[in-house]
Amino acid sequence: MSQAITAGDRIDDVPGMGLRRSGLILVGLVLVALVGLFAGARYGMLLLVGLGFGIALEGLRFGFAGPWRAMITRREPSGVLAQLLSIALVSIVAIPLLASNPGELVGAQAPIGFAMVGGAFVFGICMQIVLGCGSGTLVNAGSGNPVSLLALPFFALGSFAGAYHLIWWTDLGSLPVLTLQGTGGLVATLALLAVAAAIILWRAAPGVPRLNRRHAIAAVVIAALALGNLVIAGQPWGVVYGLGLWAAKAYSAMGGDLAASAFWSAPGSAERLSSSILTDYTSLTDIGIIAGAFGVAAWRRGALAAALPGYPARAWIATIIAGFLLGYSSRLAFGCNVGAFFSGISTGSLHGWVWFVAAFAGAFFGIRLRPLLGLEARS
Repeated sequence: MSQAITAGDRIDDVPGMGLRRSGLILVGLVLVALVGLFAGARYGMLLLVGLGFGIALEGLRFGFAGPWRAMITRREPSGVLAQLLSIALVSIVAIPLLASNPGELVGAQAPIGFAMVGGAFVFGICMQIVLGCGSGTLVNAGSGNPVSLLALPFFALGSFAGAYHLIWWTDLGSLPVLTLQGTGGLVATLALLAVAAAIILWRAAPGVPRLNRRHAIAAVVIAALALGNLVIAGQPWGVVYGLGLWAAKAYSAMGGDLAASAFWSAPGSAERLSSSILTDYTSLTDIGIIAGAFGVAAWRRGALAAALPGYPARAWIATIIAGFLLGYSSRLAFGCNVGAFFSGISTGSLHGWVWFVAAFAGAFFGIRLRPLLGLEARS
């Protein structure tokens, strides 16, 4: 019979904890080796990168939704500044790499349009309702958070549906893809990041840390992993496509016909639908994020956090709706905090900046909605 861990126990003192931790490491390495063996070395390396993202995000308690909330509600700038620092570190390497390897590497580039701006705004609302963006929902689900465990499958369904309808939405009107390229583009990107950081510092509360050590370390680690993703996959770090692909595969397996969708019937998507998810770059890193977060949670606590919060029914209904809208809106906005904001800006796409402004504005409304929906006590 296993021994329960009480609040007064040190995790290291729990019988068998060292063996369990060794087992976690071994399982992770075996999974990477198996994917590398059966799918190819590149895919095994991408799973390893995904595990790194999950370990870093959960282990360093770093994300996107939480730091935005901290800046908006308490004017604590550290988390947002770390995001901007990480984007800057990636851009210093990524933008020159894209310029020198146009046939091998692609950026996270997308047009600015009505659907993109509206999608980003809705995403900003919903990410504060569930307290998780794309990567945050994966991390929180992996670590056993009940809200994210409920939101995640509906996020996938929303991503699938948003992609299904994407062409209709983009036909409402959009600009051509606008990018900042080469040396001039890098200088402009770094200058814009500096301006954004200056605005955040100007709005910060007096006396709070500007950039704490944990966030600074996380910024460097995430930047290194993002660059690894770019070099190995040939494309930037993303989240949303993989989730939609899982739902699309399930829909096809149940006999659904995707021929009517210009997105899912396109050659690239059709090929991925017929192939294993272990050969889809975004799916591998998504799986790695969940598994990495699971590993950190199990390492820390010896078990996942499974207690259900005492939310009213309307809170759980709101979580389902917000989860679906997270997926749907992020598809219209060409990505979430990772694919649009982080990877978009760091590879020179101007849509990443528009996404940032629209989603940050939406976050204000999402924070106000949480207590109304029963997800926290009213202040």
